Amino acid sequence: MSAARPSEGARTAARQGGGNPTGAARPPEGARTAARQGGGNPTGAARPPEGAPVNGLGLDALDRRIINALQGGFPLSDTPYQDVAEGLGIDEATLLARLQRLLDTGVLTRFGPMFQIERLGGRFVLAAQAVPEERFEAVTALVNAFPEVAHNYRRTHRLNMWFVLATETPEGIDDVIRRIETATGLPVFAFPKRREFFVDMRLQA
Repeated sequence: MSAARPSEGARTAARQGGGNPTGAARPPEGARTAARQGGGNPTGAARPPEGAPVNGLGLDALDRRIINALQGGFPLSDTPYQDVAEGLGIDEATLLARLQRLLDTGVLTRFGPMFQIERLGGRFVLAAQAVPEERFEAVTALVNAFPEVAHNYRRTHRLNMWFVLATETPEGIDDVIRRIETATGLPVFAFPKRREFFVDMRLQA
């Protein structure tokens, strides 16, 4: 039910003009197999101690364990964070402090539940714009200012800006499209969902 999203997310990619909405490199097959089996060190390198940073983001081994644990299966209980902390072998206060630091530093851009918006009476669509290159940064800022916009990223295509629109009511989509067109002076092309697929994407930290 819960999802921890890495900071190289789609919204950030659009702001920076990046091309990969996830920003995550896939680990080698041996590493994925070892992770699935719960053990093994496919590189043969010495493992860093628990508190030592392991990459340029300043993550240590505990940070990585927290990120991996929070990408699914979050407990539906009266004490969910305590339950997760116990599974990680730490206390609740440590988990909460670490999670807040990951959010504050931008390693994670969001931590929370993923809702099926249409079951709640809302609607979402994929939308795109053809933005002149000299206006891309300015239009990105205008589009991202709308709370209905998520996952805004750049594409190498005539329609070079793509984003998701999500509204509380089905009628809200047409309204926010009109407002974005007014703010940017550019047409918005909407691509409603025709078929839904569930992709259980988890990124190994």
